[in-house]
Amino acid sequence: MKRRTEMVEETRAKLIQAARRAFADNGYAAASMDDLTAAAGLTRGALYHNFGDKRGLLQAVIDQIDAEMVARMRQVRDRAPTRWQGLLDESVAFIEMALEPEIQRIVLLDGPAVLGDPSQWPNQTACLRTTTETVQALIDEGTVGAVDAEAAARLLNGAALNAALWIAASDDPQAVLAKAVAAFRVLALGLLKTTA
Repeated sequence: MKRRTEMVEETRAKLIQAARRAFADNGYAAASMDDLTAAAGLTRGALYHNFGDKRGLLQAVIDQIDAEMVARMRQVRDRAPTRWQGLLDESVAFIEMALEPEIQRIVLLDGPAVLGDPSQWPNQTACLRTTTETVQALIDEGTVGAVDAEAAARLLNGAALNAALWIAASDDPQAVLAKAVAAFRVLALGLLKTTA
C-alpha cells in the first residue's frame, strides 16, 4: 500500500505533467482545467488541493522547467575551461533556451503575464546568489575588475533575462538571438580587468 506522501507526490507529478503539456500546446489562458485534470486522470479538486488554483499550477510547472534549465546551464558552465568562460557560456545557454517552444511559451511569455516580473520570482534568488558568488570569485582571482559583485551579477542576470524575453516575443527569434548574444558578450567583456 502506498504511503500518503507517495500518493500526494504522484498526484502532483501527474498534474504538473498534464499542465506542462497543456500550457505548451495551448498557452496558459486557453488551457482548460477540466481537460487538464481529465488528461491526468484526476479531478479539479485534486488541482485545487495541491496547487490552490491554475496560477499555482503554472508556478509549479515553471519551477520544474526552471530546475531543468539550471541543470543544463550548470553542465555548460562545468565544461568550460575557465570560470570566466563558464559564466559567459552559462548565460548564453540561458539566452539560447528562449528558442525552445516550451520555455518560450510557458516561462518567457505566459509566466511573466500571469506571475509578474520574472526577476522577482523565488527561483531567481538562488540564481542571483550563484552568479554573485561566481563574479566575486572572478574578482578575487583578478579576472574581473573592482566592481560590486552583486551589482554586476544583477546586471548580467538582468541582461540575459531581457535578451531571452526579447527573443521569445520576437517575430524572428533566430535573428534576435544572434544580435542579443553578440551584445551580451560585449557587455560582459566590460567586466574584465584591464591592464594599465
